[in-house]
Amino acid sequence: MLWIILAAAAAPLQVARNAMQRGLVGDAGPWGATLVRFLFGLPFSSAIFGVMSLLTPDAAPDPSARFWIAVVLGAISQVAATGALLMAMRSSGFAVAIMLQQSSLPIAAVLGWVVLGDALGAPAWSGVAIGTLGLLVLSWPRQGQARADLPGGLMGLAAGASFGIAFNAYRQAGQAFDAGHPLYSASAALVAAQVMQSVVLTLILAVTSPGALKAVAGSWRTSLAAGFFGSAASACWFGALALAPAAPVRAVGLIEGPIAAAVGRRLFKEHLSPRQWIGGGLTALGVLLTVLG
Repeated sequence: MLWIILAAAAAPLQVARNAMQRGLVGDAGPWGATLVRFLFGLPFSSAIFGVMSLLTPDAAPDPSARFWIAVVLGAISQVAATGALLMAMRSSGFAVAIMLQQSSLPIAAVLGWVVLGDALGAPAWSGVAIGTLGLLVLSWPRQGQARADLPGGLMGLAAGASFGIAFNAYRQAGQAFDAGHPLYSASAALVAAQVMQSVVLTLILAVTSPGALKAVAGSWRTSLAAGFFGSAASACWFGALALAPAAPVRAVGLIEGPIAAAVGRRLFKEHLSPRQWIGGGLTALGVLLTVLG
């Protein structure tokens, strides 16, 4: 059951990273803030991979075409998801955006079932359905705000779809690299993805928005903290995905919603309605059923 511990640890780490990234959006823009997650996280991810390599001297890595295809797909999807999430935060608020991107749960479940053959029982599928209902209740715009919230809602759902693809791609990468050492494989996939993401995003921003790179460099303390929390969260996510199907891993990660609500209220003066708290309860029930299933 190590995957449950890893997924549960990843959620608060991810909320911390998202909060720091949101603070960078104003100066660096959504794509500059997205770069922070990967570029400043790379030293920490490399250190994690180094430790895992020392702990698994009998590892037999296989960087096959299957591994690289999965890493590239996961890296692209993760970049798109992070950018969409940050845009959703700016439009719909911190907590609501985090809750909207949890739509990755049903998407990850369906993709894992269709593409990877992940077997989920009836309780797990019931949990996915109830968790999805909870997300709908949580994210449904208040009366009179539907039109204003539409762009943020769409960005949040796009983030969820992209995260769902990324989760299954990274699970595939971990299985392809060295199935006998899942945590070692997960850390290798993490480093490979972050190298690609850092290089490509830096080059794109250097051409299209050099001011964003300057803003990222100027906020290096916050960027370094965001990178640390991002790498720690990603290492936990990747490790959990190497040990269990994407749907239950993502289901445990739904505890991110209540944590984000508390952070949004504390840092950004956001408040959730009673209806949204009911949605949170449904989401928690969905998590429980999915894990038990």
